[in-house]
Order: sequence, then C-alpha cells, then structure tokens
Amino acid sequence: MRSKLFVPASRPELFAKALASAADALSFDLEDSVAAERKPQARAALRELFRSGDIGQADRRKVLIVRVNAIDTPHFSADIDAVAQRGVDLINLPKPETADDVRAAAAALDKAEAANGVTTPIRLLLNVESPKALRHAAELAAAHPRVAGLQLGLGDLFEPLGIARREVAAIQQAMFTLRIAAGEAGVFAYDSAFANIKDEAGFRAEAQLARSMGFLGKSCIHPAQIALANEVFRPSDDDIAHAVRVVEAAREADANGIGAYVVDGKMIDPPFVERARALVRDAARLGLLSDAQRSALADGIARD
Repeated sequence: MRSKLFVPASRPELFAKALASAADALSFDLEDSVAAERKPQARAALRELFRSGDIGQADRRKVLIVRVNAIDTPHFSADIDAVAQRGVDLINLPKPETADDVRAAAAALDKAEAANGVTTPIRLLLNVESPKALRHAAELAAAHPRVAGLQLGLGDLFEPLGIARREVAAIQQAMFTLRIAAGEAGVFAYDSAFANIKDEAGFRAEAQLARSMGFLGKSCIHPAQIALANEVFRPSDDDIAHAVRVVEAAREADANGIGAYVVDGKMIDPPFVERARALVRDAARLGLLSDAQRSALADGIARD
C-alpha cells in the first residue's frame, strides 16, 4: 500500500478512473470532502458501488477503504450501515481519542456486517489527529483485533496548536511517536496527506522521511501524487538483492545453528532477517523479484 488515493464519495463520476489508477489503495471519503447536505447521497453512491459488482471486476490488488465520519458525529451510524459491504477492506476512522471509541466502532461494524451479509471482517485504520490520540496511540491500536494500522493526520494535529505543517523537526517527532506506537501494537503506520499538489519536491521529501521511519506508504490527495508515492516506497533493486541474500544466508545459518553472520560486509542477526523477509514479501507482491530470485526463495517465501 505504497500509495492511497482519496476519492470524494460525492463524486461517483471519479470512481471508475480511480479504480483504473496506479494507486495501491483507494480511500473513498465520506468525511471532510463531502458537505453535510450531500452525505446521504454520497453514502448511497458508495453502497451502490460495492453492491453493483463493479468492484469485483476491478483490479482486486487494490486495497479499498472508506473514510467514514467520526464516531461522535450524527453521520457515523448511517455511514457504517451503508458501507460495511463485501469488497471493503478497511474502514478509516477519523479522530478516535479513546480505546472505547475504537471498541464502539468495532461493535458498530459487527452489527452492520451481520445485516449486510459480510463474512470477512472489515478492519480499522485509525486516524491519529490530536495530541490526546498521539499520546494514547498504542492504546488505540491495541484496543480491538480489527485495528490494522494507524494513520497520521498532520494538518489536524498541527494547525490548532500553531505548529507549522512543514516544520521538519515536528514532523519527525510525530512520525517517530506514531511508528513506535504502531510497532508496540503490531500494526502498520501510514503517512499523512500533503496538501500542496504542485510541490513535488516537498511531497517526495516527506514521503522519504516516512519511509525511513518504517511507514507503509503515503496518502495522496491528487492522482499526480500517486507515481511519487509509488516510487519512494518501492524497494530499490539493490535493497531487494541484499534482502534476498540475507534471507538465503539466514536459511543456511538456521540449518547450521549459526546465530549471527555477515552478508555484504554487514553483521546480520534476527532483527535484520525479519526486516529482509518483509522486504522480500513486498517485492514479491509488487512483482519485483527476478525469475532467479523467485526460484531461489520459493520455499522461504511460502514458509514466511
């Protein structure tokens, strides 16, 4: 999920184009991009999209997400009832601040899935958008098994506090705090949106920082940002080759009872092996492994 494109749910004319885009994930939005008076029509459009069969014909390598309205709004229940449908992978929950918020959202999903005949549980992507949510991020992430990841909302987090949205030191601290919280809970961390569509260098720099912090990918508010996110979060050929060598060496070391060893001049032990295996899985999913690499690692990838 290198790139996640926001799609206003009030613009159904954009759905087909978004589904045909190069984005790894689509986030159909019922929250900020939809005016209050248009929310009923927007949720009806999404319900129709997921019930129509068009999603089933689309490229299902995409992760399909719906951002609903916050749990303390009058729109939340109607959103969940409408969009807890087959084909939805994640519900993006904005502004949760307590574990009870997360558990209440999960309970609402339980009921909506049962009513709509959904048999594969839809997971939750939680937006961390306030000081309280950032302070309790690990607790939020661990509040329910449905939680798949945490997403940083820098605009909502910084602007009310008077923190400059482009202040690198602040961004680094927020990213690090969120990533550690996600790691504690065993879920993924996902980066914020970048509002200046024309500033490709700024988007790239922030995405590179997020990748260096172990984030899964970056939100995109315009199709022009998709290629940038996909490029930054794509494992490099050199990284893939090194990871393959680490995984191969680890298999040999395990067979011989060796705990630490050297690959490409670097000392390798279990944490580095775990990271290499994750990178190999990502490369395999993206179709980036060569025939020789796939053949050499077939058994190891299957085991992992």
